[in-house]
Amino acid sequence: MRILIVGGTRFVGRHITGAALAAGHEVSLLHRGRSGPGLFPEAEHLTADRDADLSVLHDRQWDATIDVSAYLPSQVTSLSGALSTGQYAFVSSTAVYRAPETRGFTEDSPLAETDGPVPETVTGETYGALKVLCERAAAEAFGFPTLIVRPTYVIGPHDHTGRFTYWVNRIARGGEVLAPGDPGDPIQVIDARDLASWIVSMVEGTRPGTFHTVSPPPPFSFGDMLEAIAAEVGPPGTTLTWVGQDFLLAEGETGVSLPLWSEGDPWMSVNTADPSAARAAGLAPRPLGQSIREIREAESSFSKDTTITPAREAELLSRWSARGA
Repeated sequence: MRILIVGGTRFVGRHITGAALAAGHEVSLLHRGRSGPGLFPEAEHLTADRDADLSVLHDRQWDATIDVSAYLPSQVTSLSGALSTGQYAFVSSTAVYRAPETRGFTEDSPLAETDGPVPETVTGETYGALKVLCERAAAEAFGFPTLIVRPTYVIGPHDHTGRFTYWVNRIARGGEVLAPGDPGDPIQVIDARDLASWIVSMVEGTRPGTFHTVSPPPPFSFGDMLEAIAAEVGPPGTTLTWVGQDFLLAEGETGVSLPLWSEGDPWMSVNTADPSAARAAGLAPRPLGQSIREIREAESSFSKDTTITPAREAELLSRWSARGA
């Protein structure tokens, strides 16, 4: 197949590109040339800004297009005007939903909506509703057989966000680990490599629909996740100390300094999506323990300056402990 990947050099797109090439497809990458220089010399690289001039796509034909980098509906519409393709696959997000009322919600659950004009800026508040509008723009522009992929938190090597990677590397250092909030808060993840190979298999079969690409099925909690990481990479003597939400918020900590922590947001129920439809369509996530080990092997030196420092963590743990003295 001739496959065009829009945004195929960074994290999720990078893994999709690798999966498509490994499957023997003829791959073209549309990107700005800002990340992954030298990656995938066997692919065709089309350098362009999708928000500006897409003439590089004119007079070309692809059997399928996988779009990893659309965040505004105008980006989907402008792409459709410049592109001649068979199936269009759009990587969306489980953030498209309103806060679900029940665990194990399905793909037909109520979606987030925008009030008034379409936002022009992607923020934490507008991200989900804009993805909804992107999905609708895709269905209108490309029709059948559009594929809509809704992952939760994506993990794996080359994750520039470092959210899950932080916990792997922190717990691998051992000692007393500050675990934020409520261990019962729900969480779901998906390994980017499993997501990538599944998307490629779906476009190979021109299979349409909307799917939750999440793992594991609920219930699964933040505490379960950290315990799983500790079991795989935590040295002897590693302990998790759960520090209360109100204390951490009063100290100015957030889901940025302590990644994947929900901060008590009721929207965390979106991490209870039902993956049955995707699994029936062939999604087969690797065991979480395997992802943890492989992330540690590949990303042991990864760090991000927005996460909590060891000194700050120790300070908070000491003050939390003193509250109960």
